[in-house]
Amino acid sequence: MAVMLGGGCSLFPETRQRDSVHNPFPQLKRIAILPFYNQSNEPTVDTQLVAEKYYASLQAIPGFEVLPIGVTKAQWLQYAMAYGEPTTGADFQRLARMMGVEAIVVGSVTDFDSFYPPRMAMTVHWYAANDGFHTIPAGYGLPWGTEAEKQIPKRITREAEFELARSQLATQTPISNGPSLLPPPNATLSPPMVDQASVEMETQWEDAPHGDVPYDNMPYGDMAYGDASAFDYADMAAPLPPAWPDPTDLIPDPPSPVRPVAIASTEPVLTHTRIYRGDDPYFTNRLSDFVETGDDARSSGWQGYLRRSDDFISFCCHLHIVEMLESRGGAEQSDLILRWPLSRY
Repeated sequence: MAVMLGGGCSLFPETRQRDSVHNPFPQLKRIAILPFYNQSNEPTVDTQLVAEKYYASLQAIPGFEVLPIGVTKAQWLQYAMAYGEPTTGADFQRLARMMGVEAIVVGSVTDFDSFYPPRMAMTVHWYAANDGFHTIPAGYGLPWGTEAEKQIPKRITREAEFELARSQLATQTPISNGPSLLPPPNATLSPPMVDQASVEMETQWEDAPHGDVPYDNMPYGDMAYGDASAFDYADMAAPLPPAWPDPTDLIPDPPSPVRPVAIASTEPVLTHTRIYRGDDPYFTNRLSDFVETGDDARSSGWQGYLRRSDDFISFCCHLHIVEMLESRGGAEQSDLILRWPLSRY
């Protein structure tokens, strides 16, 4: 027993998780990466270096073929000379078709600080050459409604729920009547328009005892009395909008015997925005696993990545891509790595 206790932690191996992702979108295999834009307050950010690190991280993921950065930049300059610098979604789609790729990556560094704790914020948009491809939301392709749903990380579940709620509320958001919600100076404010039918229904509800008003006329059913369990969308009299986003939209449709009719879109098919900090436990934990399972021969360990800007940028690009694919069905079962500490030998 004394010998076992004296051995301490050397009796047990260290456990690490290695990220394992793949390309979940066969239609988006051949990719081009434009030089990143610098939208931060740090003028010395090397956006060419960021694009190269993003290229290296993406090319290392199975299922992607990435056009070399030099070739992409040359064709981007050629396009700019003929049509002007691309700035809109339609421009990037046309540039992708000219390059012969299936998607083009347009990224920006929105915040950067190389001093400890280092910090880097990135916004990346992927534009498909085919304008019939639409935005792929977070949560798409994950095993919803199955036993494996319990294994979906909570951060991905929250992101998917937030995006679903945002798309649903977009169908319920009132449209402004003008460019500004503020009245012009010295303007006479008109009384608001009153919906007489709504007033009569609310008066009927307030004056009648509970249970005397038909359920179809109750505002949100019994929830007016705080009974949330009685609320059911199916009991609402008003039908849902024709384009109402539903959780089932996150589950891919089965194959169709005919091609769908294209509805043109200039929006990016993939979008991911994140900020990474060297003092964030989530970031450092993933960095530690990345370094310890990567056989980096340098003795500084994962802490050295926080002191070397190029390594810090490289891991930020890697994590940015991995997170984007993980939340859209690209994650594989993590490899469990067991390593014995050197003190054991």
